[in-house]
Formats: sequence, C-alpha cells, structure tokens
Amino acid sequence: MFITATAPAKVILFGEHAVVYGKPAIAVPVSGIRASASLDTHVPDGHGLRIIAPDLEPARDVDDALSLTARLVFDALGTPLPDANVVVQSQIPIASGLGSGAAVSTALARVLSAAVDCPLDLATLNALIYEVEKVHHGTPSGIDNTVIVYERPVYFVRECPIEHIAIGMPFTLVIADTGQRAPTRESVGDVRKLLETQPEQTQPILDSIAEIAEAARFAIETGNAVELGHLMSSNHQLLQKLTVSSTELDTLIKAAESAGALGAKLSGGGRGGNMVALVTPESAKTIAQALMDAGAYRVISTLVS
Repeated sequence: MFITATAPAKVILFGEHAVVYGKPAIAVPVSGIRASASLDTHVPDGHGLRIIAPDLEPARDVDDALSLTARLVFDALGTPLPDANVVVQSQIPIASGLGSGAAVSTALARVLSAAVDCPLDLATLNALIYEVEKVHHGTPSGIDNTVIVYERPVYFVRECPIEHIAIGMPFTLVIADTGQRAPTRESVGDVRKLLETQPEQTQPILDSIAEIAEAARFAIETGNAVELGHLMSSNHQLLQKLTVSSTELDTLIKAAESAGALGAKLSGGGRGGNMVALVTPESAKTIAQALMDAGAYRVISTLVS
C-alpha cells in the first residue's frame, strides 16, 4: 500500500502577536506550496514505523515534532503503529511564517490515519496538531494549525469557535521571503516581555491590532480591497512598534508599496521570514519583480477565493 497526504502553507493577514492574548487574527491557506507525507507499507514484518525527512533540516525540534505527531495519532485512534516507511517533504520554507511545522505535522497525521483506515475528523486533527505546535513555538496561538487543517480562510480567537470567512471578492497576494530564519518562539517571547515591563505602551498596541483585524474581516467579506490594503499597512506600523519587524522586511514592504501594492505588512512572527502584499491581478508580476529586485529570496503569488 502506498498513500500520500498533503497540507498547505498559510499566511497571516492580520492579528499576529495580538492573537496570543485573545485578540482576533485572520489567516488564509496558501495552496500553491505544500507539505506532503508518503507512506509505503511494502516493508518486512517487524520493520516498525520509520519517518524519513530528507529535505527538512536536521534539528531536535523537527524530530521531536514528527515523533510526537505519530504517537498522538495512534493514541487518539487506539491502533498499533504500522510497519511502514513514511517520507515527509515540504516546499514550505522553515521558520518563515508560512506554517511549515504545522503543515508537515498535518500531512503526516493525515497519512498515518489513512494508513489504518481511520481518518481523523477535522476537530480532532486540529487539536492534535496544536499539541505538536507546542514543540515549535512554546506558547502557540493556534492559528497555524487551524487554517492549515481546515484549509479555509479563518477568523480566529483563542478558546472561541472557529469562524470561516466568506470572501466577498477574490483577492491576490504576493508573498516575499526575506531569506532570514525567524523562529516565532523568540519574537512571541519578546512581545510578552514588552507587555510585562511596559504594559501602558504595549496593551494599546495590541488593542489597536485587534480593531484592525475586525475591520479587515468586514473589508474581506464586502470585497473592499482598497480598505483592506490600508488596514494591512496600518497593522504593519503597529507591529514595528512591537519591535518585531526588521530592516529587510521594511525594505520589501516599501518596495511593494512603491510598485503599486494596495498595502503590505510583515506576516507571522517577524524579525525576518515573510512579508505579504495585497495587489491587483494586473500588478502582481510587476510587484513580484520589484520585490526580487529589492532583495527577496523568493516570491509566491496566490489567489484567495
């Protein structure tokens, strides 16, 4: 038996960092790049389950996350581990704000549950991947696993029911990678320190990010791209105040806006990783080239519909 399962990347449009403190966030799947897990049971009896990740950088947390994913799947299903080889691969850059860890874990969980003919329902899978995310992020917001597992745009508040967003009009995003590694755990921890040491300055920033996310949901649902772009740029200015941007991110954002983007901001934990620009379909290629000229490591365009 040979089975393959996949999971998409994701990009946060609004609410990063504030979402950790119960504020809303909006994220969408990026279907053009995916993680995959391929399982092959053509192995000798007693072989055990072996997970191979040839294109993932060797790291303790990657190994721990893959092992934990397998254990949680079979604990949830109450079935023994199969004799099989699983090859995990990903097109999604690691530590770049695109949810690589959650996508890899989701693809692995899907293929393992399919192998024993017991597919996990989405709610169970989502809860399972959230537990795995703790290996990567310490105190994860839950947004990566939610949007990747459900593969739909979501409006997300911790400990509240998931709300899927109706898209009033499809819109195009251009995502540019700085090429800098950006571990979310560090930036989340630094924002927490800011909130603890400077609450009078930091709490209003988080509140403003929440207000922008709420306004952005309305703009998405009504198809108001101009307002959505304005809100993205405003959100980035607040993230700068939280010290989670970087010179490289700011350079790419300025390049996108100068080339005609409706708005742009960092996405994810910041300090590197990705920025995202809202563009018209006609301007997407021009803006993508402007980002490459400004030093982007790679550029991805995706339609959200």
